[in-house]
Amino acid sequence: MGIFVTDSRRENCFFGPDKDTSMIDEQRAHLSKEELARYSRHIAIDGFGLEAQQKLKAARVLVVGAGGLGSPALLYLAAAGVGTIGLVEFDRVDDTNLQRQVLYSVDDVGRSKAHAARERLLALNPHIQVEVHETRLTSANALDIMARYDVVADGTDNFATRYLVNDACVMLGKPNVYASIFRFEGQVSVFNYRDAEGKTGPNYRDLYPTPPPPGLVPNCAEAGVLGVLPGIIGSMQALEVIKIVTGIGEVLSGRFLVFDAFTFEARIFKIRKNPDTPVITELVDYDEFCGVKKPERAIREISAIELATWIERGEDFQLIDVREKYEYDIVNLGGELLPLSEIESLASKIDRNRKVVVHCKTGGRSAQAIRLLEERFGYTNLYNLRAGILGYIEEVKPEMQRY
Repeated sequence: MGIFVTDSRRENCFFGPDKDTSMIDEQRAHLSKEELARYSRHIAIDGFGLEAQQKLKAARVLVVGAGGLGSPALLYLAAAGVGTIGLVEFDRVDDTNLQRQVLYSVDDVGRSKAHAARERLLALNPHIQVEVHETRLTSANALDIMARYDVVADGTDNFATRYLVNDACVMLGKPNVYASIFRFEGQVSVFNYRDAEGKTGPNYRDLYPTPPPPGLVPNCAEAGVLGVLPGIIGSMQALEVIKIVTGIGEVLSGRFLVFDAFTFEARIFKIRKNPDTPVITELVDYDEFCGVKKPERAIREISAIELATWIERGEDFQLIDVREKYEYDIVNLGGELLPLSEIESLASKIDRNRKVVVHCKTGGRSAQAIRLLEERFGYTNLYNLRAGILGYIEEVKPEMQRY
């Protein structure tokens, strides 16, 4: 077993079952006494042993998205001893994440997910390296970022990025460990995997040649997801990454796992390469490909200081709080409570004839509410409170209770 390398744009550095182990980079794969003790339960497994652990140490794995799926995947890859973990994430931690994104705690709310995740992973395993790409993955940067890694795990929640990850993996010759979640259902597969005989399995486009019409499949914020489900599916993702890197077991290539947490049933469907799937030679505008409507203008914002000035001057405006009732009961600014989950049915309560300030805890949910209200109901008088109620407390009312 060893390193398989083609050109710089199609480099596979994972160690497959048909490679010579003498070619493993000894410096990257060297295990200290502390690591030998830490991974002793791995090393003791017949058929895994020291050799597989060295492959994990030498591997470079990229996880795209540090959310519901990325959280358990990253935790278990770090715990398993993957030597270099890259993570692509540009979002900030919101309190609504904590029901399922177990990488984070209440102290992380408002922080960069990427940096909070890195701290947590290094606290779990100081023997690894964590490389942060705090950016949105795009057609302009995907190839440069992904070329540095051996395996890519896709933990994203939108079709545009899934197609982007798939196409970049195909162009670079990287295996793509795919997973998705929806309400009670999870899906897992491995795309673009090259087996010991040199045959490459199906990719995402062989299964889904084109994306569904925009709006047909709601996201987790709209449809919800059982919090434990991404833990189950993300752990399966980590398992497939480990199998690819070490060459043990049977990789989920050419097979598509569907898990129903409600009935606790799992089904595996065989998938094959589609001869009609076009050859991928370049990355495109995936928002356009998926029919994603780009906002015509940015959301208007108001700072905490500006809001305080409006209140002091007696400005005529309406204040809307889109958090949940339990959050409102902890601390509030006296606004009208219209939870994001009910905002469409309560839209008639929002005034169209004066300024309306919408806020949540840190600004994410309120921005989502404004987009929805503008696109579906035509509102033009909405302002998002930048950094939410936490920002207001920090800048204007530090004596108020935080949560």
